[in-house]
Amino acid sequence: MISIDPKEVAPAKVQAYLQGAVGPRPIALASTIDSNETPNLSPFSFFNVFSSNPPILVFSPARRVRNNTIKHTLINVQNTKEVVISVVTYDIVQQVSLASTEYPDGVNEFIKSGLTPVASDVIKPFRVAESPVQFECKVKDIIALGDGGGAGNLVICEVVKIHISEDVLDENGAIDQYKIDLVSRMGGNWYSRANKGLFEVPKPLVTLGIGVDQIPDFIKESGAFSGNDLGMLANVEVLPTQEEITTFVNNTFEAKAVLSSDDIDKIYQKAKEYLAKEQVLEAWKLLLASQK
Repeated sequence: MISIDPKEVAPAKVQAYLQGAVGPRPIALASTIDSNETPNLSPFSFFNVFSSNPPILVFSPARRVRNNTIKHTLINVQNTKEVVISVVTYDIVQQVSLASTEYPDGVNEFIKSGLTPVASDVIKPFRVAESPVQFECKVKDIIALGDGGGAGNLVICEVVKIHISEDVLDENGAIDQYKIDLVSRMGGNWYSRANKGLFEVPKPLVTLGIGVDQIPDFIKESGAFSGNDLGMLANVEVLPTQEEITTFVNNTFEAKAVLSSDDIDKIYQKAKEYLAKEQVLEAWKLLLASQK
């Protein structure tokens, strides 16, 4: 067994050990607004429920390990003292991952992720329509745990309104743990799906994904692609070039065959098969080739 003094190793390594060992961790999809009332949406896995009377949720937007800067969510809750926390289910996990991208200040992650904002009843930040449970919260306190990279900031939130979709309730009106299909964070790229086990979602931190708003309408409006599909397509930095598309079609028999059928449903199905195998660029090349 190795023994580690946290003060003697890099903060990034300590963070990796903590996140790899302490899990699965529930995910708070935090919706806030800035001083100009521009929406911000970001997930946090340092999160849990700490009291039921009063109902208290706590999450921690930690200072960035790599450069010791603070996140837009923290700035917003410091200024407005309001936040909506929505739960994260498997059906939206790719879009939630995309919302964690470090987009510049003022960029609306609702638009980039393709998630739908819904007006709250009591506070100004928006709820996430696709989440089956949403908590409108007033911020009671923010406790800074340090001033170095990786230091947490405990945002203590009192729930003032709860919204629950009937789709996740059982015959007694309780939340059915199978129906809600929650996901949680593990270490690295790993997530856990309730009753299903582990799966990976690549972190969108090195580059900025184009966002769901940049996906062509013929894809978004086809009805063939789920929110997770769109989230995967949106998490590329640039679209394939015409040369890359042509090379792919010429050298891939299955792509050439499905394109020659002129059956758009078959093309969409093949693109979904690529996405299921995490071959996102292949899916893009096929879809773009179908429009030439």
